[in-house]
Parts: sequence; structure tokens; C-alpha cells
Amino acid sequence: MSERDVMEYDVLTVGAGPAGLAFALRLKQLNPALSVCVIEKASSVGAHALSGAVIETEALDELIPGWRSSPPPICVPAKNDEFWFLSKTGGFKAPINPPQMSNHGNSIVSLGALCAWLAGHCEAAGVEIYPGFAASEVLYDEAGAVCGVRIGDMGVAKDGTHKPTYTQGIDIKAKTTVLGEGARGHLSKQLIARFKLDADSDPQSYSIGIKELWQVREGVCEPGKIVHSMGWPADSATYGGSFLYHLDGNRIALGYVSGLDYSDPNYQPYEAFQQWKNHPSVKPLLEGGSILSAGARAIVTGGYQSLPKVEMPGALLIGCAAGLVNVPKIKGVHQALRSGMLAAEHIAANNDSAGWDAKLRASKVVAELKKVRNFKPAFKKGRLFGLINAGWETLTGGLSPWTLKVKADWSSLKKLSEAESPQREYVERTLAPRDRLAGVYFAATEHDEDQPVHLQVADTDICITKCAEEYGNPCTRFCPAGVYEIAQDDAGKRLQINAANCVHCKTCDIKDPYQIINWVTPEGGSGPNYQNL
Repeated sequence: MSERDVMEYDVLTVGAGPAGLAFALRLKQLNPALSVCVIEKASSVGAHALSGAVIETEALDELIPGWRSSPPPICVPAKNDEFWFLSKTGGFKAPINPPQMSNHGNSIVSLGALCAWLAGHCEAAGVEIYPGFAASEVLYDEAGAVCGVRIGDMGVAKDGTHKPTYTQGIDIKAKTTVLGEGARGHLSKQLIARFKLDADSDPQSYSIGIKELWQVREGVCEPGKIVHSMGWPADSATYGGSFLYHLDGNRIALGYVSGLDYSDPNYQPYEAFQQWKNHPSVKPLLEGGSILSAGARAIVTGGYQSLPKVEMPGALLIGCAAGLVNVPKIKGVHQALRSGMLAAEHIAANNDSAGWDAKLRASKVVAELKKVRNFKPAFKKGRLFGLINAGWETLTGGLSPWTLKVKADWSSLKKLSEAESPQREYVERTLAPRDRLAGVYFAATEHDEDQPVHLQVADTDICITKCAEEYGNPCTRFCPAGVYEIAQDDAGKRLQINAANCVHCKTCDIKDPYQIINWVTPEGGSGPNYQNL
């Protein structure tokens, strides 16, 4: 084996999301002499980025003053908000919009387009950005501190042999490595475990957001209109809700968010989304239209009490890798931008990761999380209690003298023998896509079929024995892309992993009740190619 090529920088950022790009740009603004590199596993910047997304623009105003004169390709000023409670056949609009859902002054954007736009600003400032570079492992120095990452090899066959296209991955070394991988990042997860960064925090919690972008009929769209809902098709014990964001060009971004702390082993987040689309308040908007793009992504929702320590020797966490989403607002982009900028200011001043945890916790980023820390956990006691608690927390400004606990999402799943599993009253759905494989098509997902499977299952025997009996193989239901399948052949039942379908949402890594699924990075450039999500 030949010696690996090495690239060296002052600072390396893993992940070209809003946090990583804001960090890189701000650092270059503060110290142009520093060499700054950003690597991104997607084939292009923004291709793996997915969010609602309505953003608060204060951080962007600070990062790029005057950005409104040349805004991102999709950027629609928010105009009016509506919040609905849905039943199976109808619903009602809340007479007063929840304060957390007030979007006056905010903008509706495509996160993918925003990231590509930010990348242009970074490159103009001298930041080097390398898409298609999937960081496969962390590098450590002799003292055990993080000193960079190794890029995964290209051209490796499924059986581990080298194909004619084989290219050895390079090592990228840096004085400081910044992890901005997003929710449930592959390397961030390893580092949190290695350095015991979560020793003094609750387990992290997540939701899965499934989104589609539609081209609708002329006259249907009201640019700037924002509609959120809760209720049907989720039952009162399941945390879930929807969003409808009206864009320009007769386009509507819509999606459904399901808390991954759900207990019913038969719940299907993808089916809930498709059912909601066929609700009488939504279906008329989409009929006669067509899907432009679709995808799914985990959303970090643990909040203040699940915030791990965000520094370790040689590296630090920012954005959703740290878990900074404001759940009641359903917003994390402004938190990601702000945390990236703060981290840049810290590195520019100290040239060391030490002290970053204290700086972040003393900032308004964490103050915002602390204020809303009890919103999401209260819904574990049911929708009614959650809504009453939300009212209380809003009235008191989050000054309750208690902090509700957060538990790991996988631990909340009931076994089939324990679950009441009421018969869900679904409606017939006629809107496309008809199934999950069709949804994968609209995600434009591409993986070389002949590469090592990046969904590592520690013991597949559990899948066809213990899991089948206790939970009925929930992976076949919670995955929005049909990756997991129980196949039958002459040898009997077996787990079939359709890895080429994967949209990198990380749900399996989070929700598997035995925690035997480990999501690792596939070959660089693989995965979804989201368009304007």
C-alpha cells in the first residue's frame, strides 16, 4: 500500500452546511491569512441539504451585510402565518398564531440553494471547498488529539477488492478540525463517544422530516404564505406536524415531521406524510401539479438538556452536530449560522478548541435553547399535556424551575406485545408518489451498486429472529426509502439491505431498537442529489 497523500491546513471544516460555511467565511473575514478547507460528502454543495426552511435572518445580516441585494436563488419574504389542528376530514385554524410560529421578517429559502450560495461567498474569500470528499475516519496525533480526517477510498468493490478505478483517499490534517456534519454525523457520533462528550447531558433526540417540492397550478400559490399543522394522521400519543411554504414560480414546499420518540412499532413516518398530503386542506393545492424533488432528513430535537460538550482536543462541534435546533420554532438554520460565526471568532482569537464549550454556553444560541427546553419533552405525556405545557412555557418565558428529561428515541419503541397499536384510519391516497421507491426517484439518489454497504448491521440474525418476534422488523417501516427488506428465499428469511436507495437521513441509526445499525459514509459523491430542498 502506497503512502497516502497529505494536505495540510490551519483549519478543516467537515460538512458544507450552513454552520460549516458560516464558520469558514467568518474565519476568513477575521483572519484572511489562515488556510481554511471545507469538505463535503455530497457530489455538490447543497445536494444533501434538506430543511423546511424558514430562516431568521439576523445572523445572515451580520455575516454578509447587504445580502438582500443579491439574495440566494430561492428567497421569499414571509407574509402570513396560519396554524391548523387537523382531524381526518377537516380541522380548524388557531384563532391566535403561536408566538413561536410568528415569521414576520423571516424568509422562506431552499437550504440546498442557500448553502450553494454561501459556498460562493466562501470561495470568493479564499476558502477551499471540496465536494465529493467523504470523511471516513478521524485522525489523531500522538497525544490523542484530533488532527484531521481521512477521506474514504474510491473504487472499492462490495467484496473489498480494488476496482480499476481505485483511488486511495488522502489525509487532510489541520491544527483545528470543525465538525459541522449535521444531525447524527458519522464522525461526530464517534467523537462524542470517544471523548465522552455526552457524559453530563441527556441522550440526543431526533425527528424525521420528509419533504417534497411541487410545481402547482397557476393561481394556487400565494408566495410568502406559511401554514403549519398538527393532529391527524398522527394519534394523540405521537409527536408530529406538517408545513406548507408557498414559494415563487408556482412552487410549494411541503413536508411532515415525525418525532422519532414514537412508541407504536407499526408507525410509518413516510405513510403519515403521504396521508397528510391527501387531507382535504392540502390535496386541492397539489392536484394537477407535479413533484420536482423529494427527500428526508433527521432533525436534532433534544435541545438544551441534550447538548453535549462541544469541544475536545483539536476539534469542536457546531450547528446540528452539536444539536442546536429550536424545536418549537422548527428552526435551526439561524442557530447553525450563529454557532459557526461564534466558533470562528473563538478560533481567530485563541487558535485552539479549548474554551469553545464555555463560549457557546454563554451565548444567545444556548440561551435560546434553554428558554424552550421543556416544549418537546412534554409531548411524551400526550398532545393535550404538551399543548398545555407549551402555553405555560410561553407565558413564563421558559422560567420553569424544572427541566424535563430526554430519553433515547430507540428506547421508546414498544414491543408488539405491549403496543396497543390502534387500527389507524387512513384515507385512500391518490397523489404521487405511490410508494417509497418512487420517492427515491425524486430524491435523485445515486450509489454505485458495487461498493461496500454503508449500512452496517452488527448481527443480522437478530433481524430475522428476535426483532421479527418482538417488534415486527420496524426498520421496514421507519426507513423512508425502502432500504430494509425481509426477503424470503430457499434458505429462509434474511435481511436484505437495498443500500442504493439510501437518502442519508440516518433514521435507522437512530431508531433501531437494538442499536445494531451503524450508518457510515459511502463513497464520496454518493447519495441524494436534492434540487432546491
